[in-house]
Amino acid sequence: MPGENLTREEARERARLLALDAYEVSLDLRSATAAPDEGPHTFRSVATIRFRCAEPGASTFADLIAPSVTSVTLNGRALDPAAVFDGSRIALDSLAAENELVVDARCAFSRTGEGMHRFADPEDGEVYLYTQYEPADARRVFANFEQPDLKAPFTFSVTAPSDWTVLSNGDRDGKAEPVDDTASTWRFVPTQPISTYITTVLAGPYHYVHDHYSRTGADGAALEIPLGALCRKSLARYFDADDIFTVTRQGLDFFHDNFDYPYPFGKYDQAFVPEYNLGAMENPGCVTFHEKYVFRGKTTQTSYENRANVILHEMAHMWFGDLVTMEWWDDLWLKESFADFMGAFALVEATRFKDGWITFANQRKSWAYRADQLPSTHPVTADIHDLEDAKLNFDGITYAKGAAVLKQLVAYVGPDAFLEGARRYFKRHAYGNTRLEHLLAALEETSGRDMAQWSRSWLQTAGVNSLTPQATYSAAGRITELAVVQEADPSYPQLRPHRAAVGLYRREEAGGALVRYARAEVDVDGPRTVVGELAGAERPELILVNDEDLTYGKVRFDEESLATLRAHLGELTDPLARALCWSALWNLTRDGLMPARDFLALVLRFAGRESGVGVLQMLHAWAGTALLHYTAPERREEAGQELAEGALRELRLAEPGSGHQLAWARFFAARATAEPHLQLLQGLLAGTAKIDGLDVDQELRWTFLEPLAAHGAVGAADIAGELARDDTAAGRQHRIRCLAARPSAEIKAEAWANVIESDTLSNALVKATVAGFQQPGQQELLAPYTEKYFAVLETVWRERSIETALSLVRGLFPVFQADRRTLDTAGAWLDAHRDAAPALRRIVLEAHDDLARALRAQACDEAAA
Repeated sequence: MPGENLTREEARERARLLALDAYEVSLDLRSATAAPDEGPHTFRSVATIRFRCAEPGASTFADLIAPSVTSVTLNGRALDPAAVFDGSRIALDSLAAENELVVDARCAFSRTGEGMHRFADPEDGEVYLYTQYEPADARRVFANFEQPDLKAPFTFSVTAPSDWTVLSNGDRDGKAEPVDDTASTWRFVPTQPISTYITTVLAGPYHYVHDHYSRTGADGAALEIPLGALCRKSLARYFDADDIFTVTRQGLDFFHDNFDYPYPFGKYDQAFVPEYNLGAMENPGCVTFHEKYVFRGKTTQTSYENRANVILHEMAHMWFGDLVTMEWWDDLWLKESFADFMGAFALVEATRFKDGWITFANQRKSWAYRADQLPSTHPVTADIHDLEDAKLNFDGITYAKGAAVLKQLVAYVGPDAFLEGARRYFKRHAYGNTRLEHLLAALEETSGRDMAQWSRSWLQTAGVNSLTPQATYSAAGRITELAVVQEADPSYPQLRPHRAAVGLYRREEAGGALVRYARAEVDVDGPRTVVGELAGAERPELILVNDEDLTYGKVRFDEESLATLRAHLGELTDPLARALCWSALWNLTRDGLMPARDFLALVLRFAGRESGVGVLQMLHAWAGTALLHYTAPERREEAGQELAEGALRELRLAEPGSGHQLAWARFFAARATAEPHLQLLQGLLAGTAKIDGLDVDQELRWTFLEPLAAHGAVGAADIAGELARDDTAAGRQHRIRCLAARPSAEIKAEAWANVIESDTLSNALVKATVAGFQQPGQQELLAPYTEKYFAVLETVWRERSIETALSLVRGLFPVFQADRRTLDTAGAWLDAHRDAAPALRRIVLEAHDDLARALRAQACDEAAA
């Protein structure tokens, strides 16, 4: 529907006209317990909105996406729903200076994770509801003015089965009031002024654990925050609420110490919910998380670190995003970049995860570097024309590059000035909306730096610079001059100021550790910057630009440093320096400057010596990409066998029961293609084979079963048998993925029909089907779907919800048909569909670029033979 895609200009005009005073929203969710084949699939929603209009007599519209509207009343005047409601907007004419709008509607339960999502647990039949709105899906649950700068207090009341837990942003306003023998109504106190997209309602028989946080402020006042942690009842046996509360308290201490603004939203519930489209969402007072963070089996320490990081990221949003909110999605970075940075900052400073900056350097910045080299790259402060643009800008630029740029800013102005700027920003703009210049003004006051110039360089231009050392030496083997050469892509020629460290490394003795013996910090500015402090130092074996990862830029190496890493990478003792070198080597590979075979050789030689399991898992992901996309096709099978053998060797050598052993087991399963390797997986599943210390729990069983299914080593009966062991929501997703992975033309056709020709699967099952459908090594089976994919793109984009369309358009792109013909087909589609939805074109353009990059990397690998 045309009205669903709100434009920036429409939002600005509506914000000019309106000022909101209050929302009252009443939801009746009793129909959620009806069986799917009985219905109804809708619930009653009554929204009352009180607002002022700057120009009495003017017209505007309210937002609502609903199957039907029962009544619309404006200032006591009944409007004809058929005349004013077009399916996504309610036309409002002849506004008064003060207005009251009441909309009584039937809204739909969602299966796509948008709006009010309904989930029936296959394990026990219980029904769970939760809401997810970002950027603009509150209008699927109640009528509103759906834009971030029209804030108001919200008062919710919810009618639902009496034995359910019902939560919203605010505290409950007294006890639930019985409606009949089976249902009650919960009323909640008004919230502080917040935006529509962070309101929330959660309802169902959740397992609910209570705790509290206490603190005495600098003024002597006591601060008490009730804490809650929730998950489905069937996951309760896996739920480690104590660890979640520990990280939560540590985070609240950290943010109170550094922000000097008490947590403003009363209680702090954290709910882990099924079939979630996001990692988490910062609804004030009731944060929602993907339930993958409730670990059903043994997992690595990195998984706990990632969960802690997400908890702290969402907590940072209580200030950056919820308390102070951007006016429009152009300044999405004002919340996401800051939350990404502050989450990592708090992780390292306040919790047991002291290596958080290593994870940030190795994982988050890798995401940023990739996104910043796509044709769709954009400045951190983006140009967001409409809601479809906004949806796609939750990307590696807004999150990871923005966070990396803020890390660089902290190095540039100092942490004290940075945090004092944040404190002033909160106090000036609490419960309001801001733009870029508001934050820059506070930071300029506290730092004394020219923030406008910094912003032009870092926030308002796209592209990533590369930083390369350039050294000359005396006959006596000392540095005569060391410089940092900065380069930019011709498409984005901006050279930026970098506060960077340069480290010199050498081996202590032959065969010994590779350690840093000299370091200097320098302000890199322009194409060439001399590091005078290191003149006269002894000749290094490795020069590492951006040591300690202070700035954002791709690190390159001189020839001697690269040779050192090829021979001695595993001897580099500092884990952050090692992670930075791995990341730089991956960038060389991705950019077609290092053959994939060389990168895979480094992984085979040195990954087993990697102390950080998070870095190891990232190496496994990169190695898989290098093998499947960047290796010359004629040697891919051989390289895959080498990787699988290397993974098996390291699996057997790893400490029994360790996270490293588990990581190698997963990587071995992903690379297993040869008959002996598949037989070992079957033996591990059957219990006839054993690897010391490796616990083949249910999650690992599914991990082993998928490659067996993809290679035809197990069939539908085996997969059904596994589901009988694990007939849970997660088990059903795994089952669908394994079924779709089987190497059969009929199976592929059925999977395609299930997601393209039908719209009956939930968002989670769509993703599982797509993941199983796309299998490496099945090029012949998948080849017929290249033309079909491009033929249905516009229909999928037009007819499916944005979340489902994103899953299908991204997930079904023919990534394993990496040849010139597929590239040309994608290019021809782009040429012929210049008027297609910009967001759809962006996704295809990004995939086209990835394919072109893969072909260049394959040519590099082939040339190295």
